Amino acid sequence: MDKMPRWADVFLVPFINLVLAFLVAGLVVLAIGENPLHAIYFMVKGALGSTSGLGYTLYYATNYIFTGLAVAVAFHARLFNIGGEGQAAVAGLGAAIVLLAFDWPHWSLALPFAVLGAGVFGAAWAFIPAYLQAKRGSHIVITTIMFNFIGAALMGYLLNGILKSPHTQNAESLPFPAGAHLPTAHEVLAPLGIAFSKSAPLNISFLLAIACTVLVWFLLWRTRLGYEIRAFGHSESAAKYAGIPAVKITIITMLISGALAGMLSINVVMGEQEHLIKEFVGGAGFVGIAVALMGRSHPLGIVLAALLFGMLTQGGFELLWEMPTISREMVLVIQALIILFTGALNNLVHDPVERIFLRLRKRKS
Repeated sequence: MDKMPRWADVFLVPFINLVLAFLVAGLVVLAIGENPLHAIYFMVKGALGSTSGLGYTLYYATNYIFTGLAVAVAFHARLFNIGGEGQAAVAGLGAAIVLLAFDWPHWSLALPFAVLGAGVFGAAWAFIPAYLQAKRGSHIVITTIMFNFIGAALMGYLLNGILKSPHTQNAESLPFPAGAHLPTAHEVLAPLGIAFSKSAPLNISFLLAIACTVLVWFLLWRTRLGYEIRAFGHSESAAKYAGIPAVKITIITMLISGALAGMLSINVVMGEQEHLIKEFVGGAGFVGIAVALMGRSHPLGIVLAALLFGMLTQGGFELLWEMPTISREMVLVIQALIILFTGALNNLVHDPVERIFLRLRKRKS
């Protein structure tokens, strides 16, 4: 065995990367004349210091879990799906069509069909880049980026056309029926005597995200298809030699990835906004790439990374309020540093840590 333990690769290395990222971010905050410890305090307080802050943190984390899982599934097949933004947007269209089609009597009836509509539309938007990669050799990164822009244009066209609400000048649809309202954390916890903020958008989509996490773990490590996906990702030539069809795995993996990205629309479109607007994804598709990198494409790691980025997103708003000299761009710098250390500079920590474990193993032997 010539590698470090799995737990060290999944947890220790990302933790060290995270510490280094915050140290560098602290130096940047110090350079602009602010106390880094105060900045951390306000960010943690804003993210976790109240039920409202916690609700927003988990709401953002829900989005990042979906997009992180979408990227991770593609990563396991060595496919860089950078199109989560467009897939989630088009999936919102699918969910909205389903929810506007009927006067739903209860959310428990509307939710399964909305999930189906979002999943089908998200998968369909990922299918064309997958087909072009598998059959024509078009690079998946280029085509998925292009489809992000095409998806945004399609949403703008429809929300300024046949789907536009006649009651507003904004590019948005009619409100969904009252029966399609998803219960919020406040509504779920109130009967149990647990007080939770009414203003927090956290809803039962968070449970859907956890369910998707478990299903992805089961798919990748407990099914034949998951084994084929991972084998294909480790070595395409060896997978072909073993009889694993490249075209099939490429397309199926991207369909699953697109459907997972599409689940974001359930949280935002159905759970919070309760109508469809043009730019509801808000960059979560790109954050999902960082979440998957930091979580080492493992479902548990993705949940932890999504919670961190949810805290950064919500805590960043509190930081802007409490420390006006720190701009929104400063919060983006902190996120960028985390992405830099967990992605581009990963080997800066990974290789030394691996050498330490090798030395310790040699001493024991």
